Amino acid sequence: MCGIIGYVGKRNSVPYIIDGLKKLEYRGYDSAGISILQEGKLVTVRAVGKVAELEKAALQLSPKGTTGLGHTRWATHGKPSEENSHPHTDCSGEIVVVHNGIIENYLMLREQLISLGHLFKSETDTEVIAHLIEENLKHVRAASDEDRLLKAVQKTNKEISGAFAYGVMWARTPGLLVGVKNQSPLVVGVGKDESFLASDVPAFLQHTNRVLFLEEGEMALLRAGKVTVLDKTGTPKKVRPVKISWDRQTAEKGGYAHFMLKEIYDQPQAIEDTLRTARTDFGKILGMDTAALRALRQVHIIACGTAYHAGLVGKYYLEQFAGIPVTVDLASEYKYRTVPHKVKTLAIAISQSGETADTIGAINKAKEFGFHTLAICNVLGSTLTRVCDRTFFTHCGPEISVASTKAFTSQITAMYALAVSLGKANGNLSKSAFDAAYRDLMQLSKAMGETVKLEYTVRHLTRKIYKADKFIFLGRHVNFPIALEGALKLKEVSYRSAEGFAAGEIKHGPISIIEKGTPVFMLMPQDGLFEKMLSACQECRARGAFVVALTTPGAEKAAKSVADQVIQIPQTNDLLQPVLNVVPLQFLAYWIAKRLGCDIDQPRNLAKSVTVE
Repeated sequence: MCGIIGYVGKRNSVPYIIDGLKKLEYRGYDSAGISILQEGKLVTVRAVGKVAELEKAALQLSPKGTTGLGHTRWATHGKPSEENSHPHTDCSGEIVVVHNGIIENYLMLREQLISLGHLFKSETDTEVIAHLIEENLKHVRAASDEDRLLKAVQKTNKEISGAFAYGVMWARTPGLLVGVKNQSPLVVGVGKDESFLASDVPAFLQHTNRVLFLEEGEMALLRAGKVTVLDKTGTPKKVRPVKISWDRQTAEKGGYAHFMLKEIYDQPQAIEDTLRTARTDFGKILGMDTAALRALRQVHIIACGTAYHAGLVGKYYLEQFAGIPVTVDLASEYKYRTVPHKVKTLAIAISQSGETADTIGAINKAKEFGFHTLAICNVLGSTLTRVCDRTFFTHCGPEISVASTKAFTSQITAMYALAVSLGKANGNLSKSAFDAAYRDLMQLSKAMGETVKLEYTVRHLTRKIYKADKFIFLGRHVNFPIALEGALKLKEVSYRSAEGFAAGEIKHGPISIIEKGTPVFMLMPQDGLFEKMLSACQECRARGAFVVALTTPGAEKAAKSVADQVIQIPQTNDLLQPVLNVVPLQFLAYWIAKRLGCDIDQPRNLAKSVTVE
């Protein structure tokens, strides 16, 4: 997830672009850049770090021009550096591109373009777009340079694959910007004698509230005060701008009241983007051939907080699919306990930020023992990704709220992909079993899209229970870690007392804390342990608990007989069900915190990354 801003009008574009990038910094902040068309030539300024660093560099060079593009980056291909910062240019230096998303076939295209004599200056997938347009301009014919650029971009769109949105500027077509949308966000702002291209409305909202939301496969041709939108076939279509009534802060959150809520709703796309990487052969990601993968004898998973809960789910996956013994450790404990030095061990560190001090210290210990190391991380270039041998990136984009939501479900998705890939490599999974597991994985984003529709149901429920002084969450097997996560999320943002337990343990002590009206949340999809969960419901309800059953289609009738309220969650396979089951618990934490007037995105005493022990 990156931020794009473009301006074409009658004024100097630089202040508009710098200001727009500041508004988009929540989408990415490891580097930034601008390109301005100044007296027929492109002037590009780029800087590593936040937009403030770019602003300093731009002030020194002081470019001026009425057409420009800017970008703030969240790295997905290539480390954060000036060379990898956008905008990217072609060989001639006359074409610049800014891009949000992933070009899945960029390696193949890069090799083809190199064979044709193109010289690449970065490690990014984005640069491929600039060189492809340059190459295609050589082969298209049109009456004007503007038509040539349009045809070259259309040809390029047919050659690249993935989820992407990008903006293009050509020195030979002053006063024109071209925008392309395919699965990644791109909007157009229509002002008086000026037009804006951006990843999100906040980038230009203070200048115009008239917005065109581009549909999949559409292109936009932006000129000063005039915008032409072309549909998938290249045919101009009639469009009418929508007037936005949001204030700036609300717009930055996509219209949501808080980043946490926005990020819960981001999860279908976050899973989809993570799975684009999951399609890559895991042997290559790990840097291990099939023989080495088959030789693995154990796996250590190391993490903290929410990431630790993702690791607990991953243990079930790896043992089920790959048949490999797995231990899951809190990083703060792993560093100081005695770890047997077994050879052929893979240590997996899970962290959203890649900067958690305890996790980095623990993985350094694993490296000292000679273990293979893998990071599952959301931030390219972070310390953890540099320490580990290899990294599987969860392409969530920045997670602004302290309470992790979309990073958590993407981490579980990554663990599932790793487990089925290892199972295939070491022969523990048959081809048919692998195909079935992988097929379910590819349908997960769609199921998540249905699950986030449960917000209203959960919001209504919280009216009855938000004043309770304690909450209990129960689950079994893969849903036990989700009970832990549900309790943690509620504690983090609402400051309520909450505990998660394995449901089979409730009668071994925890049942003593249940009183009349205590909310108890039962994670009980219709799986092999459903009958056991029905018994746990009866045990809790007999002590006066207010029981909420989270179940799947077909089990509602049985659940209603033992629960005060039933929430029906879309169904996937039993092992992937936790990814969906956690969503109502995220909404629960959010709405209880909101009703209690808590600071949801920045809870007291907490930080996004814990960079000290």
